[in-house]
Amino acid sequence: MTGTVAAVDCGTNSTRLLVARPGRDGALEPLDRRMVITRLGAGVDATGTLDGAAVERTLDVLRGYRRAMDEHGVARVRASGTSAVRDAADGDAFLAAAAEVVGAPVELLSGEEEGRLAFRGATAELDPRSGPFLVVDIGGGSTEFVVGTTEPEGLVSVDVGCVRLTERFLHGDPPLPEELSAAISVTEAYLEDVVRLLPATREARRLVGVAGTVSTVAAVELGLTAYDRDRVHHFALTREAAEDVFRTLATEARADRIHNPGLEEARADVIVGGCCVLVAVLRWFDAEGLLVSESDLLDGLARALLA
Repeated sequence: MTGTVAAVDCGTNSTRLLVARPGRDGALEPLDRRMVITRLGAGVDATGTLDGAAVERTLDVLRGYRRAMDEHGVARVRASGTSAVRDAADGDAFLAAAAEVVGAPVELLSGEEEGRLAFRGATAELDPRSGPFLVVDIGGGSTEFVVGTTEPEGLVSVDVGCVRLTERFLHGDPPLPEELSAAISVTEAYLEDVVRLLPATREARRLVGVAGTVSTVAAVELGLTAYDRDRVHHFALTREAAEDVFRTLATEARADRIHNPGLEEARADVIVGGCCVLVAVLRWFDAEGLLVSESDLLDGLARALLA
């Protein structure tokens, strides 16, 4: 099937849109990419329900995305909710409200399906000879680990993410050393499960990191005063650089942290939680670094529509 398509991701931390059409040789030609931090998952870990203000923020952004889709003449839409909606007792009510705004069903992705789509988006442009790949998708409420070369061969989703760890452990400004240690220790405990359930993670030749935490750490390392997808996409982020960015951000109060080039102010209060996941992963797998991919779940959703 051909025509212009759209993918929408209602994530725990951000709400994103990709409008695209088929390119040459099966490639995806993006026409419009948008991301707004709406913090849909605020408080879900503690209350088990979605915050009313967060829902309204998200729905308002979706209204703008619907207008953008109409302007591009989008023929088909695939929209999804992820970790925060999975965890919330009132997730179904949000999905129904979001579907009315988007004009298409908003499906609730399992962690496994989320991982498969992220893998598809992240590896589409990579040479299979560089595989097998371990794709690490650090989200707001969960992190997915997917191993494979051209297709996912195994995946695990665990309940650690930048928002979840921040709300559970990182209460100081800046976080106290013991808070950081607790967040990293919890992540390491989950990584034990990842390796036990998915031993193939140890065989991966290349780590590929996707989503906002990884992109932000790369942008801070690059010192970008304005987001530049071409510079972030496929940037080789070394473990040393990731550790340096982590130390900088984790030891600054939010008021100082926001002045780091490459860090969006709306992400400043949860980026340290995301860094805890990132550095724990790099340490656990004793990796020299990872490849940053700006193609992820959204691209996987869009590719599925064009298949």
